[in-house]
Amino acid sequence: MCSAEPELQFTQTHEQHFHLALKQASRDYLQGKQDHVYASHLDIAVIISLFMVAILCYLPTLSTSSTLIYSLCYFSFVLLTMFLNVIGQHDACHNTLFKTSWKNRVFGRLVTLPLGLEPEFWRARHVYFHHHYANIEHYDLDTEENGIFRQTPFQKWRPFMRFQHIYWPFVASLSLTWIALVFDWSDRTGKTPIKTKKILNGKLGWLLFLSSKLCHLALMLGLPLIIAHANGISIMAILLTYLASQMVASLFVIYLLLGTHWAETQFFTPPDDKIIPHGWYHHNFVTSCDWIPSPHYLWRLTGGLNYHLTHHLFPHWHHRHYPALAHIISQLAKEYNMPYRCINYRELVKAQIRFLRKMGEPPIHQ
Repeated sequence: MCSAEPELQFTQTHEQHFHLALKQASRDYLQGKQDHVYASHLDIAVIISLFMVAILCYLPTLSTSSTLIYSLCYFSFVLLTMFLNVIGQHDACHNTLFKTSWKNRVFGRLVTLPLGLEPEFWRARHVYFHHHYANIEHYDLDTEENGIFRQTPFQKWRPFMRFQHIYWPFVASLSLTWIALVFDWSDRTGKTPIKTKKILNGKLGWLLFLSSKLCHLALMLGLPLIIAHANGISIMAILLTYLASQMVASLFVIYLLLGTHWAETQFFTPPDDKIIPHGWYHHNFVTSCDWIPSPHYLWRLTGGLNYHLTHHLFPHWHHRHYPALAHIISQLAKEYNMPYRCINYRELVKAQIRFLRKMGEPPIHQ
């Protein structure tokens, strides 16, 4: 994989009018509400309440002698923390959950601990590479080649990939484990472009990284193997519950995310001169889309991830504003001839399956 340096640049002079109109409309919206771009007091209260509920779900796992109660409480704890990552950590990594950066960092570390992820590396991958270079080969680390399934037209095809539209949910269910064991350690040891961002440098960086990994193992496996096992829960039940909960949590977030960059979108390779011939706005319009759940109020459970194009255009706004911003974008897109797309979830899933089928077909030149 090539390094993501030097950075790519977008040609966007012709998008200036759309840019100015979008910025003015968003400012007018915010001023009209006498509001700010961060989470509301209610959003933060919900986050804190759910965090406390998650802790309460974990405590019975250390006191019960029932395998069923242990598994249900453990699953509830993991799924609630994943839900907090969806509705809170995603905003926190963009510094829109709290107004102060350190609070966002602390929150992110707390809610990623049960999942075994290093939040600083995930934030760098998401903010600096995916958001800047969505669907650009070798630059968007979310779609980098993995040899398991083909995510772009530019990646190597293997015969077993004919079936990737069938086996991809199983692969997706292992995504948290893969990130924790492969991505995090590759980033930590400087084997990815993340090293250019100089994150968690030095001995203190290593100490924080290793401490988080050890705390994850202690919380999710160590204490159960010592205390829950002493209460009568078998070692096999503890290990299977850990693995199954991580898999279910992975599927939960993957089914909200991946299709937004696969559903009838475009993919690009970096030009030799590092100048993308189209504008930044056009790039985001053709590499992502918005989708609407049914009933519509369920969007609050997605953390705004369904308004994915909107998020890419307004990453520094909390997701509570996305419905209003999506309406503004759709209106201005018509006026300035931008290819805005908003589909329903069924269409998203169908488009995702079509994409995986297409990428699983042998390339013509092979």
